[in-house]
Amino acid sequence: MRLLEVGMVQAAFTKDTEANIKYLESEIRGCAKMGAKLIVLPELHNSVYFCQTENADFCDMAETIPGPSTRRFGALAKELGVVIVLSLFERRAPGVYHNTAVVMEKDGTIAGMYRKMHIPDDPGFYEKFYFTPGDLGFNPIKTSVGTLGVLVCWDQWYPEAARIMALKGAEMLIYPTAIGGLVTESPFEEELQYEAWTLVQRGHAVANALPVITVNRTGHEDDPSGSTPGIDFWGCSFATGPQGDIITRFEENEVSSHVVDIDMDRSEYVRRGWPFLRDRRIDAYSEILQRYCK
Repeated sequence: MRLLEVGMVQAAFTKDTEANIKYLESEIRGCAKMGAKLIVLPELHNSVYFCQTENADFCDMAETIPGPSTRRFGALAKELGVVIVLSLFERRAPGVYHNTAVVMEKDGTIAGMYRKMHIPDDPGFYEKFYFTPGDLGFNPIKTSVGTLGVLVCWDQWYPEAARIMALKGAEMLIYPTAIGGLVTESPFEEELQYEAWTLVQRGHAVANALPVITVNRTGHEDDPSGSTPGIDFWGCSFATGPQGDIITRFEENEVSSHVVDIDMDRSEYVRRGWPFLRDRRIDAYSEILQRYCK
């Protein structure tokens, strides 16, 4: 059994970026003290979730990669000897921005990065206004703790993304996330959406025989425009084993960290009993490349 201790930091965020980062640094230190070798943060963790409205001034928050956050968290990764998964608002070029996950190696260097491929555009989640769709493809990132299939939030609804990561050798799927319910939604509808969100990711674990690490934000965040009541982020971050089994789950409003043991050898065992990858009919799947099949 090859165990990997994974730290998961569920947090609520404010307009005070420096306070947000200091809190995350403290939690990362706490996870490392508890034995974590890999630590995952929520989506766009340096700030409030600004995509509730369309306001070009928020682009001033974007940063280059490498840049301030990779230097700061990289130094912490090196000090503690841990791998950290960041989620940043990337300024790639004037007028070109991405929602980008960056993996910091334990020596403080950038192990790799992933630009969010699927970009939502829904009430309260106007990400297409800010983010250019990713162009790095679905490529796992090799690190000292394993090969990580890092995706971001809206990607978690797409089995194609998870499958390609698995086929390319990912040893786990990781989803920094910012998902919740609009205050105007009914409790019934929000419960349906929450259950679907959990279920689809557990399905990725089962279909690919991979552990899944999902780290969400929590708490209420006001709409910066004041035109809606805002978003209640679900929290409820969770980790599964390669059969979709829940290893840990946070409470909805929990602001804390969990450290979980992930058995990195179990996927091989599960795939021998459930050989889904062996039995794929790759000769019959060409229609998956069509937008719509009649």
